[in-house]
Amino acid sequence: MADRPITIREALSSALREEMHRDESVFIMGEEVGVWGGTFAVTRGFLDEFGEKRVRDTPIAEMVIAGSAVGAAMAGLRPVAEIMTINFAFVAMDAIVNLAAKMRYMFDGQFKVPLVIRTTTGGGKQLGATHSHAPEVIFAHFPGLYVAVPGTAYDAKGMLKAAIRDDNPVLFVEHSTMLQRRSPVPADDYVLPIGKSDIKRKGDDVTIVTYQKGLEWSMDAAEELAKEGIEAEVIDLRWLRPLDLEPVFESFKKTNRAVVVEESLPMFNVGAEVAAQITNECFDWMDAPVQRVAAMDIPLPYSREIELAALPSPAKIIKAVKEIV
Repeated sequence: MADRPITIREALSSALREEMHRDESVFIMGEEVGVWGGTFAVTRGFLDEFGEKRVRDTPIAEMVIAGSAVGAAMAGLRPVAEIMTINFAFVAMDAIVNLAAKMRYMFDGQFKVPLVIRTTTGGGKQLGATHSHAPEVIFAHFPGLYVAVPGTAYDAKGMLKAAIRDDNPVLFVEHSTMLQRRSPVPADDYVLPIGKSDIKRKGDDVTIVTYQKGLEWSMDAAEELAKEGIEAEVIDLRWLRPLDLEPVFESFKKTNRAVVVEESLPMFNVGAEVAAQITNECFDWMDAPVQRVAAMDIPLPYSREIELAALPSPAKIIKAVKEIV
């Protein structure tokens, strides 16, 4: 069947529905996932379709949600736990980092933790400093926990299905401002491999490494740069752990220049890791220092104009590219 354009929200909903029909051990839990249909309407209609046993509304208690999901996964189920936004995942850090990420290692594989924690990230919606974080990289710091950061509907569906089927815990991070973005998605079943980057645009002059919202900014910047004869190759990481940098290295050896784009804060972020690894692996091909574009090193303001000024943008990416090309 031909591909059809759908939103990221629809892609996520489709992936969940298909996996719940495919495997009865898959169930959904979280705040407002049932009667309300999810904070972002991803699970709307699921309660009527699958019933209360498999679509479970929980108390407003993120540590309880994550902790009970870990237990359910260790007992043989495949929970998909929703934490409303990644800001609230801080409340559940112990369950996510000390339990989910470490159980399989600490028990020498006797326990598996086939758990998916879905959450949303990002600023740009005037939600104030405490509700506008993009801290996915913090969770990617810990071995044993996979971190997915899809930037298109096609990727979101294929990556979520892969995450649900995997025997390792996955923090599946969706961007709250991108849920209505559309892209072609196959009607047939498909699953994307875990831990594989993707080249979203070919180019010979500079390598732009990015993910999620950064992909949107980077593609817009690349189109503007092309009008001036600068062809950027855009690589979407898609996963922060496992982190696949082989396409980045191959691209850099062709372009000899790189810019890393992300919404996270500039200190101790993805850009720092990517830049370090490019330097280690591709030093002989380097014609300019790796540039990094990230949010300003401040809590995000509430004022819309100031908030957007603190975030990355196509203009900031273009400026970074021109500094090295």
